[in-house]
Amino acid sequence: MNEKFSKIGFILAVAGSAVGLGNAWKFPTLVGTNGGSAFIVLYLILTFLVSFIIFLGEIAIGKISEKDPVNAYKTLAPKYKNGWKFAGVCILGAILIFSFYSVIMGWILKYVISSINYLPSDIESSKKIFQNLLSSDLGVIMFYYTICVVISFYVVSKGVKSGIERLNVWMMPALFVFLVLMLFYSMSMEGFAKSAEFMLKPNFSALNKDSVLQALGLAFFTLSLGVGTIITYAASLPDKTNLVTSSISIVFINILIGVMMGLIVFTFIFEFNADPTQQGPGLVFISLTTLFAKLGIAGHIFAVAFFVSLLFAALTSAVSMIEPSVVFLMNSYKFSRKKALLLIFIFVYIMGIGCILSYQANTASSFTFFNKPLFDLLDYFTSNLLMPISGIIVSIFVGFIMKRDSIYVLFGKYMSKDVFAIWYFLLRFIAPAAVLYIMINQLFA
Repeated sequence: MNEKFSKIGFILAVAGSAVGLGNAWKFPTLVGTNGGSAFIVLYLILTFLVSFIIFLGEIAIGKISEKDPVNAYKTLAPKYKNGWKFAGVCILGAILIFSFYSVIMGWILKYVISSINYLPSDIESSKKIFQNLLSSDLGVIMFYYTICVVISFYVVSKGVKSGIERLNVWMMPALFVFLVLMLFYSMSMEGFAKSAEFMLKPNFSALNKDSVLQALGLAFFTLSLGVGTIITYAASLPDKTNLVTSSISIVFINILIGVMMGLIVFTFIFEFNADPTQQGPGLVFISLTTLFAKLGIAGHIFAVAFFVSLLFAALTSAVSMIEPSVVFLMNSYKFSRKKALLLIFIFVYIMGIGCILSYQANTASSFTFFNKPLFDLLDYFTSNLLMPISGIIVSIFVGFIMKRDSIYVLFGKYMSKDVFAIWYFLLRFIAPAAVLYIMINQLFA
């Protein structure tokens, strides 16, 4: 692999991968309903005890091997190399996630455009518009979905430096600027004080077993673990990068953007007495649009800015899901980047169409499997099985299969022997047990 990220390019690329749509609805709602900043403290603790530990494990695999996930496992395994290459199945999870994630990007792009001229003034109208988009407006959603897929693949076609890094170097600061401007506007509204209290006032009595499980799951899934992205990006990491401080920076960028989005979203929720416990697409595509409408012309400006911010966050995540499979095909089959992208494009585009049709009223039954629409099935399969299993494999591989000395050579410049020993212990025993706990609870909840 010839192309390398710059230090800031790597931080912004991985942060862009981690900062996704969950920052707009899942993170804020979990914080608000689980004790405010008490949940953030819990989330931070579990992030550094579990997900950050595995994150560094993925960094080690990628940086030492300088290969894609499949070939990284095969190269670094001292024996059973052909068996260990199957651990790289995480790249399949990434493109399956992209298949339905890009559909959501299409929804967002549609709302960017429609918010310029029209915002529904009541919940029923808003709900009807969103449901029609999902269930009957096939031509509309196909148009916007196709645009988002093409843009994502175009960025990746430009490579690491000119494509992925350049996108993130521009879009991540732009996302931050958009959020800062919206945050300042929110501060002028009466709902901001309630939003800040809801999000940031610590209430440790609100924490319970479910809070721990939710924080643990959030800590794992918000750092793009288990999909091969970190391994692939680390393979293009410059040699003089401080791996530990760069990784910590990524964690805090992710949290900062989640908190900012939460403060903005809940300012409107409280300003107009809406439901602060709602989460998921309904919060953004149904509730928020009606709240923006109450502000008149300013609401249209705010809505467009908000959905553009969401689109930026989604796009930086989306491109990170394509790159691992591209690098695998280039390394293993000597494909050119364009040929690899074409093959992956055909696969994910067809899968994405299946996801769209699984919500359309006339075709839903033909794209429903195990009582789940294809869209929901892919989400369930990747989130509840592939990602946590891949995280456990990383812990076992780095903790028990790779040579300890080679890992210490990588990290020894950035952490003391004692800190390294603690990290290594957590990686081998605590992190995989925690991820297994997440997986079992999600599968049998």
